[in-house]
Amino acid sequence: MHYPEPPPELPPRDNDQPWWRLLTRYHWFVLVVAALGWLFDTMDQQLFTLARNPAMTDLLGPEASKTTIDEYGAYATSIFIVGWATGGLLFGVLGDRIGRARTMMITILLYSLFTGLSALSQTFWDFALYRFLTGLGVGGEFAVGVALVAEVMPDKARPHALGWLQALSAVGNITAALINISLGIAEGEGMLSGDWKAWQMMFVIGAVPALLAVVIRYRLREPERWQQAVATQGARQKAGSMRELFGDPRWRKHTLIGLGLAVPGVVGLWGIGFFSYDFVRAVFRQTYEQQGLSPEEIRGKLTQLVGIVSVLQNIGGALGIYAFKAVTEKIGRKPAFAAAFLLAILSTSGTFWFLQHFSDVFWMIPLMGFCQLMLFGGYAIYFPELFPTRLRSTGTSFCYNVGRYISAIGPLTMGQLISTVFGHHGQIMAWRYTGVTMCSFFLIGLLVLPLAPETRGQPLPE
Repeated sequence: MHYPEPPPELPPRDNDQPWWRLLTRYHWFVLVVAALGWLFDTMDQQLFTLARNPAMTDLLGPEASKTTIDEYGAYATSIFIVGWATGGLLFGVLGDRIGRARTMMITILLYSLFTGLSALSQTFWDFALYRFLTGLGVGGEFAVGVALVAEVMPDKARPHALGWLQALSAVGNITAALINISLGIAEGEGMLSGDWKAWQMMFVIGAVPALLAVVIRYRLREPERWQQAVATQGARQKAGSMRELFGDPRWRKHTLIGLGLAVPGVVGLWGIGFFSYDFVRAVFRQTYEQQGLSPEEIRGKLTQLVGIVSVLQNIGGALGIYAFKAVTEKIGRKPAFAAAFLLAILSTSGTFWFLQHFSDVFWMIPLMGFCQLMLFGGYAIYFPELFPTRLRSTGTSFCYNVGRYISAIGPLTMGQLISTVFGHHGQIMAWRYTGVTMCSFFLIGLLVLPLAPETRGQPLPE
């Protein structure tokens, strides 16, 4: 059955009530569907980062050195990010023009299909092509999802719902990590059938979210706020207009500020944070080799360890996103962003420089995840507050995904630092010097922040 959506102009029933009491059944339905879409999106992202190193090892062949594998893993990440940014721009505009629900369905189908096909890769180049096409769908889902939730929810509930939407994305990351751990155990015990490896099975599982598109197709309706904004033909033509986004001084300023805030966070996560898995592999591979384990056993144990790292990092991330939601409601968006950027610098550089023992994994990794993912809680809450309904998906997507174009230099820079600049220090020290150096990207956010408008307690612009 369809749940009727209440018109957005209805006032809250009781402004003194907790935010969650203001939600109808349809509000909850929208939040659950949008959260699942983003959850599966982040699961796909995490499956890639977990499978990247073993996939590169197999696709490049036994003659490839560890440094070469790390370098090509960085290239594959940059290609994925470029696809992500391209899809984000394309589907961000489409979300404003044809609707949030329809666009979300298309993006979920796209990233599910090409995630599954990634398992069939034979060389680095077809793997990179599949990752680019997967990125198209992954990039488009976020902007339409947050626009949908922002426009359906009552004003008081909006930041809380968006905060939970982003926090629950960590469940997708943790799910991917648990899949990785399970397949690592199966691989180490020789339980996988035929020539299939754990990284290939992860991508096959990543095709499952396509089923969510069926629910979206038959149950989810376009927000009343969006329908009213594009009710006339002229308004529909202006929806998603890049010309208006940059022609109006107010929206142009908001777009550039959002972009400046997004770049350091995305570089920090995809150019540093999610390379913690490869960093941990490098640190502990020697330990397992000294224990006299076979190559198959080492591979299985490293896969399990990386899965544990992912779980810890994303549990910390979920708490960090929730912490941003709580802090920003008390002190405002700008002070919360400032604290998050500073904490990200300290925690990330400390992890890459000092992590050495197994015990370090269990507190350094979740702390780094907490501090880095705080920023993404801010993006989900803040970006939709910068733009009017007719430009909300386009503007949010531009900030988040053009930021990805720029941030694609992050993994490329990391690859060059590891292989060329710091390579003569040995693999582990090259990782340490590179991780600390890359933290300088977080300073960009602190420089942009004084120009940003404060939006706490204000209604969405129209």
